[in-house]
Amino acid sequence: MSQIPRRAAGRAARLAAVPIGHAGRSARGVGRRLTGTPADVVTEEIQRRTAEQLFTVLGSLKGGAMKVGQALSVLEAAMPEEMVEPYREMLVRLQDAAPPMSTEQVHEVLRRDLGPRWREQVDIEDAPVAAASIGQVHRGVAADGREVAVKVQYPGADTALRSDLQQIARLARVATTWMPGVDIKPVTEELLAAADEELDYALEAANQRAFAEAFRDDPHVAVPDVVLHTRHVIVGEWLAGAPLSQVIREADQDVRDRVGQLYFEFLLDGPGRAGLLHADPHPGNFRLTPDGRLGVIDYGAVARLPHGIPPVVGRLVRRALADDAQGVVDGLRAEGFILPGIEVDADEVLAYLLPFVEPLREPEHTFTREWLRAAARGVTDLRAPEFATGLRMNMPREYAMIHRVFVGSTGVLCQLGATIPARGSMERLLPGFAEG
Repeated sequence: MSQIPRRAAGRAARLAAVPIGHAGRSARGVGRRLTGTPADVVTEEIQRRTAEQLFTVLGSLKGGAMKVGQALSVLEAAMPEEMVEPYREMLVRLQDAAPPMSTEQVHEVLRRDLGPRWREQVDIEDAPVAAASIGQVHRGVAADGREVAVKVQYPGADTALRSDLQQIARLARVATTWMPGVDIKPVTEELLAAADEELDYALEAANQRAFAEAFRDDPHVAVPDVVLHTRHVIVGEWLAGAPLSQVIREADQDVRDRVGQLYFEFLLDGPGRAGLLHADPHPGNFRLTPDGRLGVIDYGAVARLPHGIPPVVGRLVRRALADDAQGVVDGLRAEGFILPGIEVDADEVLAYLLPFVEPLREPEHTFTREWLRAAARGVTDLRAPEFATGLRMNMPREYAMIHRVFVGSTGVLCQLGATIPARGSMERLLPGFAEG
């Protein structure tokens, strides 16, 4: 693979091939059923092959398409079991896998960014140990002898990622014709701005240093220090540990509970301590370290919150828990979640939101796939009465990444099946929540 496929038409064609391929397999499946093959066998084969194609396409495209796949892998916990089972393995693979760059390409990026004597600064293993949406990671040793992770950006990642997100933005605008309460432009602008930041590894290194300083010597969270960086290369301390995806698959429930609490509290605590919210919460970015801490990597996507999470968020959650429907609507209007001229029923808005705050009514809550599917019904089921209410709600630009992070993290907690004291964590760490 010479570089990320960059031509928008070619990339769009690959994505379009997924539903076309599914349709073709479905048509052939009809023929097989007519010849006596059981329907469930045919359906399972269609779903398995479509899932494999989806993984291949998203993984090879990387960029924005890879990010979409990683988001899907986080949110699979909300999907019906019969729908998601054939896709689960493929989706989880997207969290930490993608076709690698050639060794020659990696060396060329290092020569370009670190100079012709780059091996005097860092010696790397040629085989990558992980891949992400816009770069891949190699294990190595720095000049001072420290074990390091060397992240190298894919050539052409800038063009590819912007092209992907611009295509997504164009498609998203269509949503305004059937979602009258949504102003999609600020959200897509936020995504494009975040992409520009994520492409600059110098900014990512600054983010990582801010987190490393804020959580230095923390007994529960490990953030690796940055050793050196350029615009396209980051060399950071190696962080040993089991990936969160492995914890989800293999760990005992008490371990998953503890990791779930550490994960949830890190996301809540980061803005207050570092002025930043880690905005890429999929399991590939988290580790359980040998000393039992939550290891956190990949700081390219952050929400800049120099004053922490806005206290209005905590106050709105409190109002919802108090069943203060009008207070919730008034607060949502004031923050731009309900646009001027959009009429809503306060009780219906509260009914739309309550499933997601119900876990805070208990001292502890067990996050399960079954709970999330039921809670998400008003968002995902066109037949649910709450669905129409959701169409009239807006997402202000300044809240887009905060919303994305905590929706995604809820999916991860459900994959863990974690039982955690979410209410107590929010009382300690979410500004505005304890005021009520």
